[in-house]
Amino acid sequence: MLDLGPVWTYALDWANLLLRWAHVVVAIAWIGSSFYFVWLDNTLSPPVDEELKAKGVGGELWAVHGGGFYNPQKYAGAPKALPAHLHWFYWESYSTWLTGFALFTVLYLFNAGTFLIDSSVHAWHAHAAVAAALGFLAGFWVVYDGLCRTLGRRPGGDALLGGAVAAVVVFAAWLACQLFAGRAAFLLVGAMMATTMSANVFFWIIPGQRTVVAAIREGKPVDPVHGQRGKQRSVHNTYFTLPVLFAMLSNHYGWAYSHPQNWLVLVLMMVAAALIRHFFVARHKTELAGQPAPWAWAVAGVLLLVGVAVWLAPAPVPIPAKSVGSGSAAPTSGELRDQALAIVHQRCEVCHNAQLANKGVMLHTPALIDQHAQQIYQQAVVLKVMPMNNATQITADERNTLGAWYSQSVARP
Repeated sequence: MLDLGPVWTYALDWANLLLRWAHVVVAIAWIGSSFYFVWLDNTLSPPVDEELKAKGVGGELWAVHGGGFYNPQKYAGAPKALPAHLHWFYWESYSTWLTGFALFTVLYLFNAGTFLIDSSVHAWHAHAAVAAALGFLAGFWVVYDGLCRTLGRRPGGDALLGGAVAAVVVFAAWLACQLFAGRAAFLLVGAMMATTMSANVFFWIIPGQRTVVAAIREGKPVDPVHGQRGKQRSVHNTYFTLPVLFAMLSNHYGWAYSHPQNWLVLVLMMVAAALIRHFFVARHKTELAGQPAPWAWAVAGVLLLVGVAVWLAPAPVPIPAKSVGSGSAAPTSGELRDQALAIVHQRCEVCHNAQLANKGVMLHTPALIDQHAQQIYQQAVVLKVMPMNNATQITADERNTLGAWYSQSVARP
């Protein structure tokens, strides 16, 4: 009889790989085009040619790339006539969201009990966790869009809007870390921001552009509000980008999302990313004006990253106390090995045994534990990503014991 368990797991692994690959590819295309147009908008200079001015061109740029010369031009309002073919930039955004949501579904929603829930953080039913996760994606968009519709329409309201959105992100980061496993919480905050980025394109930027195009082709006056709204949402998207990328990459670094103040780690890293992104946005403008680059923003972002790194730096691994009945001041290498074997048996073997060899790793014999010693050290001591969501409640002292065993008996036999 066919064992559907391993087959299902193998199929999910392939789906994970292919969706992750596709997600990265289309995300590169979306982020690349987004960064390019932000740069382009901030580096266009008023045209000198009277013919271009007469056509309504408000800015132009000369560039060289790939052995050719390019002269992109942007109209101050709208051109008098449009060509039959226009290139639209939206499938990159939609494809990124679709592949990302599919990957989130395969990895997190299908395995909510393993990946979304950490009972030491919040013990609840998998169905409730899934519903809450989806609520984060939709809820943040609703709140953000409401803020843009109200604060964003006031004269000089951009700063107030930016502060309000930042406050909502901070609250969402804190709340997610109170409800979900740290790894899932970080990813979920990034996913809710990425969902809003794609929703900006779907609900505002592209519809506004379509309205403008239709008005031009019908010979009707163009309402500038569509361009203003699209520009506002596009600028928000560019500031979301680097924080989202950190949140997506953070699942590889357990020392970040497993920290007791993990929500603050996430917020500080996203602030640093936004500061660095602002440096690049502002730099485009200062270069065009012939002014010095605004390095203070970049320096502030880097210093914040350094500060977080220093804050999270692990303390030296202490040598465990001597074992009961031992006369030595510290456990011998043999005693450390015995302690390590007991820890692995209690905390790791439940998922890594002859019957359930997760990721092809089995740890049910001393020989297998010795064989995978480096992986145990890396995953349980350095990265702290195993056990997954600390399902078996391994303690800090036990991680230290594993670290001491590896350092004294394995790395330096």
